[in-house]
Formats: sequence, C-alpha cells, structure tokens
Amino acid sequence: MKPIKHPQTILVTGARGFTGRHLCHALRNRGHRVIGLTQHAVDDADTVACDLMDSSALQSTLTRIKPDQVVHLAALAFIASNEAAEAYYRTNVVGTCNLLNALEKVQPNKVLIASSANIYGQPDDGKPITENTPPAPVNHYGASKLAMEHMVRTYAHTLPIIITRPFNYTGPGQDEHFLVPKIVSHFRHRASEIELGNLDVSRDFTSIHDLVEAYIMLLESEITGETFNVCSGTTISLKQILDWLMMLSGHSLTVNVNPIFVRKNEIKLLVGDHTHLSNLTGWAPKQTFIGLLKEMLAYPPRSALLLTERE
Repeated sequence: MKPIKHPQTILVTGARGFTGRHLCHALRNRGHRVIGLTQHAVDDADTVACDLMDSSALQSTLTRIKPDQVVHLAALAFIASNEAAEAYYRTNVVGTCNLLNALEKVQPNKVLIASSANIYGQPDDGKPITENTPPAPVNHYGASKLAMEHMVRTYAHTLPIIITRPFNYTGPGQDEHFLVPKIVSHFRHRASEIELGNLDVSRDFTSIHDLVEAYIMLLESEITGETFNVCSGTTISLKQILDWLMMLSGHSLTVNVNPIFVRKNEIKLLVGDHTHLSNLTGWAPKQTFIGLLKEMLAYPPRSALLLTERE
C-alpha cells in the first residue's frame, strides 16, 4: 500500500477479538490513531469499554471520541447452549442500530460494517458467489447478519457506509473452535488423532493479513455506499490442509470422522468472487495458504493469550 497521507482517528468495535487485534495493529502501523471499543473494561489506554446495548453510554462515548472513521466488527457468532437464538439479533442487529444512531450525531467520514458470507447460505451450483448472488441464510447467525445489512441500508442517506462480506478466513491467534486452528493445534501438539466432520469438502480461505489489508484499502479510499465480498476466489480442500500440515510439521495423525461433526446436506464446494473489490481498490490476496499454515504452526497457543473471542 502507498504511504498514508491523512492519518485518521479510527474507532474499532470488537477490538479484542481475532480480527480486531490484527486490524488495530495494522492500522497503528499505518500511522492512524486507533481506539478500540470493547464490551468489558481492559487495562489499555487505547481501549474504551462500552456496551453497544447501552444507547446513552454509547452516545456519550462516541461524542467524546469523535472518530473520523469507524470499523464495526463486534458481533455474536456463537452462543452458549443456555442462551436463546434471539441473542444473535439483539447483538448483531439492535447493537448495530444503536451504534449507527449514535454515529448520526458524530458524522464520521466512513463507517465500515463487517457482515458475513453466511448470508448466502449454501448455494448448490458450485459457482463463485458474487455480491449479486441471492442471500439464503440457513442459520440464525447468517439471518441476523442479513437482517443487519437491511437495517444498515436505512442509514445510507445519513452515513457513508461500506459493508463487507468476508468468507472463511484464518490466521495466527484465531480461536481453536474454528476448523483450521483446531487442526493446526493438533499438529503443533503432535496429537495422535483428531476428530473431524465431512472430509470431502473444499472452502474459500483468506489469510487474516489479506483481509486486514482489504479493510485498510477500503478505509483509505474514497469509496462509500458499496458492498464487497472479501475472499480468496480459490478453494482449498480439507484433505489438502491435512497433507500440508503433515509435511510442514513432520508429524502424522489419525483422522477420525465423528458423526456429530457431520453436517446434513454438506456443500462440497464453496467459493467467493472478489472481482468487485479488486476492480475498485486493486486489492488481491497475496499470502499463500501453505505459508499461512506455517505461520500458524509457529504461533503461541491461543489459550496462552487469555483473550476473549466475541466478535
């Protein structure tokens, strides 16, 4: 990327999550002033605690900070078994609505809202998914993100908004309840076996570093009012990931298929199309997946970081 000309004060919600930590670090390295917004207090001068469900406190916080730009990453992606599905909508839709209401009075020059490729559901034609592919979410997380997108667009006349739809992405520091970090952890600890679900699947994986670069390019551009897929445009099979890790680690393990992890009607191939993003920004994925796996193998275990994943 070109050297930065105009440093911004950028507020990042969900700053302590996987994506937030990588993005905040990269933005600061670019020369921006970054303030993280988290739900719970932390001992960090560049982080502010504020619950998105507390409209009054949120308005006061944003009025005090007066961010030039906002990146909204905070969302609920997983819920505990004792929580109702409505938690997705309360956090992802109502929380985002509260944020946008407060931002209308602050008027930043750009607001980047992270949605999800989960809104597309499971297209069965195997073709690359574009931003024009009809949404068809199959779970509450995807449905809540789609509902959020519709709600966000009602602010299009008052706020300069960009919506991103990231596909699968991974990298060092991601929680091990995600597939790739789980597999990497088993090889790092030289486990004798691992339990997985369907093995005959291929997915579109993006490096966290490439995703962060896409977000920064969008923030530093003049673009507003657009929706973008963020993806690699290629697929990698689960079997290929296992083979690469065996090669990189010099360790072999037994793979057992656990019926509990096998999804009904699993789509074998899921791939996105980033043409729209590339055409408007020049962005393209750079890091090879095997290089990313090597980096993840060398990274300290996620549990040692004692950070909460609640993006």
